[in-house]
Amino acid sequence: MKQTLSELMRMSRICRMIFATCLGSFILVIFYFQSMFQPVMRRNPFMVEGCCRKGSRNALQELYNPTQTELSGAAVLHQARRDQVVDACRVYSASSRKRRVLTPGDLKHLVVDEDHELIYCYVPKVACTNWKRVMMVLTGRGKYSDPMEIPSNEAHVPSNLKTLNQYSIAEINHRLKNYLKFLFVREPFERLVSAYRNKFTLKYNSSFHKRFGTRIIRRYRKNATQDALLNGADVKFKEFIEYLVDPATQRDGLNEHWQTVYQLCHPCHIHYDMVGKYETLEEDANYLLQLVGVGDSLRFPTYAKSTRTTDAMTAQFFSNISTQQQIQLYQLYKLDFLMFNYSIPSYLRLE
Repeated sequence: MKQTLSELMRMSRICRMIFATCLGSFILVIFYFQSMFQPVMRRNPFMVEGCCRKGSRNALQELYNPTQTELSGAAVLHQARRDQVVDACRVYSASSRKRRVLTPGDLKHLVVDEDHELIYCYVPKVACTNWKRVMMVLTGRGKYSDPMEIPSNEAHVPSNLKTLNQYSIAEINHRLKNYLKFLFVREPFERLVSAYRNKFTLKYNSSFHKRFGTRIIRRYRKNATQDALLNGADVKFKEFIEYLVDPATQRDGLNEHWQTVYQLCHPCHIHYDMVGKYETLEEDANYLLQLVGVGDSLRFPTYAKSTRTTDAMTAQFFSNISTQQQIQLYQLYKLDFLMFNYSIPSYLRLE
């Protein structure tokens, strides 16, 4: 009897220890996401927490308290961009009943560079291929020197870069608190048209045609040919928009190439220290590389401006979209417009 009682007491202690461990992990997640990710997250631009190695300055310090005169003007600009995100998130938080806590699974778009203490949230169709190339140079420890020597398909191999969701909760918290976090954004509808042009009008993207094109044609095209149903290679922009604003699509979740930045990078939950823009891509990218201390040896790759999707091109694509669908589409991407200070396009018919 005594032995049985002793065993029961021992099992009870083990259960309490397991419960305490699980509760501690849960509290750690809640504590971090409540204290660090809430929209009330302004930082004093001239004060940096004790994040840096003794006797050295890292990119985070140089961003918030620049010692180089030529970086001071950019620091003011990027503070304004951070404030814009915070203000938009505060308004959204006040008007929304939705509350959520991020999990490691939400962090799969955040690429980590341990050597330079950087976290980059990649957004497809915002120069993410070139940014992944640059991150491979930064994390390669001499394996690469020129980003453009890295084939584009290699830049998208998951094992070539480490993402934040691969770390433990404690490691995630540490890096989110101490590393410089950045992302690059783009006018939402230009990015959307760019995604459509790349994924549905180019012959080599047959995987997207099969995966999404066939589904879109089956749902939204009357009297579709058997070839179209089988290959999905000629999706019209109007059909693509019908697919996006369909509640069934939104319930299933959007593909990353046309998902909102709000959902990909969670800027209302994660405090991004730098918000770069596609419209000033080279300037913002090279500013970041200066902060990191590699600006003299590494430059962001230039890109072919002649092939990029422009505002005029976007307006042309939207000309055949109904007013109702334009309104629905704007509502879908509204937070991206507000957070990153993009005005409502003049071609939109919202009334």
